[in-house]
Amino acid sequence: MEIVAYVILTIVAICWLIAIVAGMIVAFPFGIIGLVVIIGFGLLFVKALSDRLSSRKNDRYSKDVEK
Repeated sequence: MEIVAYVILTIVAICWLIAIVAGMIVAFPFGIIGLVVIIGFGLLFVKALSDRLSSRKNDRYSKDVEK
């Protein structure tokens, strides 16, 4: 059930991003600024995600800490 919810949310998020990009293309001269911002945030997100996935030190700490 949880996986289905994540799949639905992912599909909606992708459709939303496509709609934003399409709207910025329609607003051509000023829409390019928004596209550059979205690309910048996307690159930062990918970098943060890759850093988090490659960090084994944080995984060890979160498993060893007492709750």
